[in-house]
Amino acid sequence: MESFSLILAIVVVTALAFDFTNGFHDTANAMATTISTGALKPKVAVAMSAVLNLVGAFLSVEVANTISKGLVDETGIRPEVIFAALVGAILWNLLTWLVGLPSSSSHALMGGLIGAAVASAGLGAVNGDALVTKVLIPAIAAPIVAGVAALLGARLTYKLGRRADGKAAAKGYRAGQIASAGLVSLAHGTNDAQKTMGIITLALVAGGALAPDSDPPLWVILSAGIAIALGTYLGGWRIIRTMGKGLTDLQPQQGFAAQTSAATVILASSHLGFSLSTTHSVSGAVMGAGLGRKGGVVRWSTATRMFVAWGLTLPAAALVAAVAEWVCRMGDWGTALVAVFLVASSAAIWRISRREVVDHTNVVDPHEPESAGVVTTAMAAVSPPPAHLAEELPADPSEARPTSAATTV
Repeated sequence: MESFSLILAIVVVTALAFDFTNGFHDTANAMATTISTGALKPKVAVAMSAVLNLVGAFLSVEVANTISKGLVDETGIRPEVIFAALVGAILWNLLTWLVGLPSSSSHALMGGLIGAAVASAGLGAVNGDALVTKVLIPAIAAPIVAGVAALLGARLTYKLGRRADGKAAAKGYRAGQIASAGLVSLAHGTNDAQKTMGIITLALVAGGALAPDSDPPLWVILSAGIAIALGTYLGGWRIIRTMGKGLTDLQPQQGFAAQTSAATVILASSHLGFSLSTTHSVSGAVMGAGLGRKGGVVRWSTATRMFVAWGLTLPAAALVAAVAEWVCRMGDWGTALVAVFLVASSAAIWRISRREVVDHTNVVDPHEPESAGVVTTAMAAVSPPPAHLAEELPADPSEARPTSAATTV
């Protein structure tokens, strides 16, 4: 049984708090399109996602080993350094959740760990090869691969379903969307829950409670899986709204293509031990699927804000973590000061979020969309309507029947 110091216990609790924020921050990755298309009720969707996240946490430890053994030099890391890394990651998660931006919890954790490690032991504490090959390259490649796959998949589904009965096809795609959403949730558990396992294992090694190169103990796997499942069940409704309606408008065919493509990319990366961002993968897939339907467009103003958040995640979390590590270096009172700052900042963000509540009761309510922008407007103007809508339009506009007020929705 591992022996615990007070600082090690604080680090473990803080890591599980990060895992909890990761859960509600990334719920949108699995369930936003399923909720927005009406395939599942919001509370049912997040409950299913929570259970599958927990199951996924037990399927592999490859990503956990990348965090605990590959990214930084574990021999020169103190528990206070890991605590500082978690502070940077948690605050970035909460800030992006507040504004409804689907940023990467994974990269927030990576940035925090890198910033704190560099502040503590210099640049040599970071394994540059692992950073490039298992973090940065997947960060760029994942949304592109998932987006292209979703675009092609959406076009293929529309092509194959042209002659199918409309209601039967829609019902089939909704069933497929539920299955693919479950697959994304399972994949999320195999990738994101392991990052917390890896960070706790690294803390246990740094605190002398585990031998170097150890795999995560069973209690670490179980606690990390439960924490991310609980966070998932609460639902990151603000980000679900952005992913489901703010980025593009999806039909069941597109939702199925987006989720299947993203799940495939995430599961493949988990098998290879790549610390992939599920947010990047799913966001890329959603945008690709949005463009996969004729007349479908992406709201590039929202996408641009999301891209900016992606670019800021690593350096922002790293900067906060580096400052936190500098304060923690001053002794127990410094660590206590950082802990108080984390709790106070988290409480303040929560209070601000209560000014405009977004939850399961209004996450799919109509809301004022962002301006489509020049690019989106131009694409919509030159793109023909979907085939099923084109068939319903009369050849001569004069033949169109006026819609009475009684039949207007």
